[in-house]
Amino acid sequence: MSARIIDGVKHAKQLRAGLAAEISEFERSTGVRPKLTVVLVGSDAASRLYVSNKAKACRDVGIESATVALPASVTLPELLAVIDAANEDKTVHGILVQLPLPAHLPVRAVLERISVDKDVDGFHMYNVGGLVVGSTVFSPCTPYGVQKLLEAEQIPIAGQNVVVVGASNIVGKPTALMLMQKDATVCICHAKTRDLAQFTILADILVVAAGRPNLILAPMVKTGAVVIDVGINRLPDGRIVGDVDFEAVRLKASHITPVPGGVGPMTITMLLHNTLVAARALSGQ
Repeated sequence: MSARIIDGVKHAKQLRAGLAAEISEFERSTGVRPKLTVVLVGSDAASRLYVSNKAKACRDVGIESATVALPASVTLPELLAVIDAANEDKTVHGILVQLPLPAHLPVRAVLERISVDKDVDGFHMYNVGGLVVGSTVFSPCTPYGVQKLLEAEQIPIAGQNVVVVGASNIVGKPTALMLMQKDATVCICHAKTRDLAQFTILADILVVAAGRPNLILAPMVKTGAVVIDVGINRLPDGRIVGDVDFEAVRLKASHITPVPGGVGPMTITMLLHNTLVAARALSGQ
């Protein structure tokens, strides 16, 4: 067996083409162009690259984007004032604070300051908590991208055993909650899980978001499983890899995402989707 490679670039391109058409029609009928404001604190190279990629993706589909760049020394009141201004700006429909933040800035307090109606990253406590009861305004972009990849590949979710490795508030927990809403039976594993393989070997769908290269080896994966690798790790030689031993696991899995080129493009795509949803809601559509 050799797994089908889930091409996140292809699926993202198809979804973005549809979004571009929807955005064009929305702007034509309302005179409103969706706008995303990104707040970038500090000069971290990876963060600057992510913000640049998001800005390009916005341009490609017709979303206006603006980046507010602040020094790493910015104070909490100064940062909150920037968020407040974006909250009040009726031309801004989505607000994203690029993470990570410098250590002196409390992440939760910053994210909670973003208006729920403009929290297109889905990190506000209301949106995260809403996943439990299925009434969130915006789903977090990476878990949403995982779900959309499964749907695009016509992989059944209902009734499947899903194991999520990684219990972060950004990826692991929201992914588990979203797949539970699709009637999967979900198990969450984390850094203190004993004998991880005894759980992963039972997974029909294995989602890995732990940030550890080669954490998942072939003997830990059930033959025919669907493997979604959310991990992004830079090796000493400069290569970017996921959390899964890709070459070995692809010989056992039925489907597998590559790194890069798997979940990553879908994350930005769902950010674009959420921004359009926010623009429609704030415009009364």
